[in-house]
Amino acid sequence: MDFLACPYDKHFPLELYIVETVKYEEREFVFKKKPACELYCAFKNKKIEELGGEDPGCEECIKYEVKTGVLYCPECGRWWPIKDEIPIILPDKLRKKDSDLEFLKKIKDKLPEKIVVEGKPWALGKEG
Repeated sequence: MDFLACPYDKHFPLELYIVETVKYEEREFVFKKKPACELYCAFKNKKIEELGGEDPGCEECIKYEVKTGVLYCPECGRWWPIKDEIPIILPDKLRKKDSDLEFLKKIKDKLPEKIVVEGKPWALGKEG
């Protein structure tokens, strides 16, 4: 999340909506500095400058992967799925509408209306 920006309008940061996570207890990492992220801490959902020098919990954050979720650009309204821990950020013309809508239907109750009803390049609409 520290380096992901919207490929259309370059908005940063993207919003992260987590549906399912995987926790890897065995993960250990020695951080040279904290916070480990340079611009944005998704664990605390804050810009690094807003942390005021506090340790945001890097040792705990590194244990988690987002298995299922959505990345959303609040500027242009586009969303991209996260499936099996992989963010699938493709241009609209390379996306598969049927697959994306099926994914959206499965998790619609865990996402805000701005994605489900109004998201781009496609959404479920009010009837969703």
